[in-house]
Amino acid sequence: MPVCSRKSFLAALGAGAAASAVNPLLRAANAPRPNILIILADDLGFSDIGCFGGEIQTPNLDSLAANGLRLTQFYNSARCCPSRASLLTGLYPHQAGMGGMDVDSGERGYRGRLLDECVTIPEVLRTAGYRTFMSGKWHLGKIGPIARGFDEFFGMLHGFDSFWNAKSYTRLPEGRPMRQYPEGKFYATDAIADHALDFLAESRKTPDKPFFLYLAFNAPHFPLHAPKDEIAKYVDVYAKGWDWIREQRYARMKQMGLLDARWPLSPRSIIGPNRVSTPAGYADQQNPAWDSLDADRRADLARRMAIYAAMVDRMDQNIGRVLADLRTHGQLDNTLIFFLSDNGACAEWNPYGFDIRSGPDNILHKGKDLENMGQPGTYHSYGSAWANASNTPLRLYKHYAHEGGICTPFIAHWPAGMKRKNEIDTRLAHLTDIMATCVEVAGATYPKTFNGRAILPPEGQSLLPALHGEPPQPRTLFFEHEGNRAVRADRWKLVALAGCDWELYDEEADRVEMHNVAAEHPEIVRDLSRQWEEWARRCHVLRAGEGEKKKKK
Repeated sequence: MPVCSRKSFLAALGAGAAASAVNPLLRAANAPRPNILIILADDLGFSDIGCFGGEIQTPNLDSLAANGLRLTQFYNSARCCPSRASLLTGLYPHQAGMGGMDVDSGERGYRGRLLDECVTIPEVLRTAGYRTFMSGKWHLGKIGPIARGFDEFFGMLHGFDSFWNAKSYTRLPEGRPMRQYPEGKFYATDAIADHALDFLAESRKTPDKPFFLYLAFNAPHFPLHAPKDEIAKYVDVYAKGWDWIREQRYARMKQMGLLDARWPLSPRSIIGPNRVSTPAGYADQQNPAWDSLDADRRADLARRMAIYAAMVDRMDQNIGRVLADLRTHGQLDNTLIFFLSDNGACAEWNPYGFDIRSGPDNILHKGKDLENMGQPGTYHSYGSAWANASNTPLRLYKHYAHEGGICTPFIAHWPAGMKRKNEIDTRLAHLTDIMATCVEVAGATYPKTFNGRAILPPEGQSLLPALHGEPPQPRTLFFEHEGNRAVRADRWKLVALAGCDWELYDEEADRVEMHNVAAEHPEIVRDLSRQWEEWARRCHVLRAGEGEKKKKK
């Protein structure tokens, strides 16, 4: 099978990656190749976890950050399917066929599945002798995880479902042993970690082969489900409301050094245009003040956020189980761990959240009915105002290309392979960088062809320079989802809502995107918009929701 040389691959990744290739930690002939663990959360906001300013109890993630590196400008692709495609392939989502969701629109960039022109991380790492495992949410179309390079899989093949229903979760290849749970004892987050532990045990049967484990939790994506004892920890916390929570998070983030003192706490975000609720003159439709709501509505909404927090808490507990297993078996130090989220917090679709299904339905829960929220047979989301709090201090949310939609927390941990500890790094990084990093640390080669198919070259840059504390290199990153679009070039960001004019922000001075300076810098707008158009043509991007229009015809 023809492959590109390691030298040419590193050259394609840029000077920063090439420089890191000569790091003595990687060059030592007797240095064992690291195991690789990617932990992905689903719809987690920028400031939800403790080490990014949140009040949710996440001691295990906080420990990874305290002994590793946090990136504060790590970018995703605004929504579940596109981000997962970009993470696993090292390409922009449209190049991989996943510019939209897992529905085939007939257009090259929106086929709803991973295309033959891309190769996945497990497919590449297999060629370097890695065992490959996945536990969690796939959501990349009908061609499933086994066909795309994973040896073993447990989880949910589609996008979202009950956390209480074991029948929604699958073990592959068919015939493999699947854990059985007593009636009423199945909870998806626990089961995903259970099977991850089984896969780690399986990997130890071949100690000469390192493992790649993709641990893709579906928490805290709706429907909001959590055990009652976890929910009880947070009900009183969120009774104080989203305005208080945003202020407290903002203060902690400044104290922790996550925010520049020049950036104010942004006003409550607009609800935003969407397919369910698009109010006329939406730019003036902000999420309401907490104190403007009556007592019953506040109680309902506080319970929704308490369930969401409980889901994050329980996810952290299960991450702790995996870390403890690695520590017990002497594997933690030489396991490269990345933690991230697929997009910003989910605002679907208005300040009050939905019930029954994803749509306009809202039930105001009162009295004893509050106690049953989050339990089997229920279905809730938490709405745009809590999503705004989850993304403190950033604007907007999942779906959009403003910072609240495309920038989420990122933690790197690898004691044996990085010198940095409890540091914060503001360099630009992107999901496409995960492939480049995995290939480099594994000593693998990225192929020009795979199984007889021509493969697109990678788009990302290795993160090893960041892990080793080397100076950042200039970056230009591009985004599009549902017509929402952006280009980030070092300090400048050009961004627009679908069908709207470009806005320009100086992200160094104004990370919260409050001061549109497009009128003051028309030459930058012209240059960046031209670059975006060139990228869009190269990467099969349709303009301003054209993919949705074609799909409906």
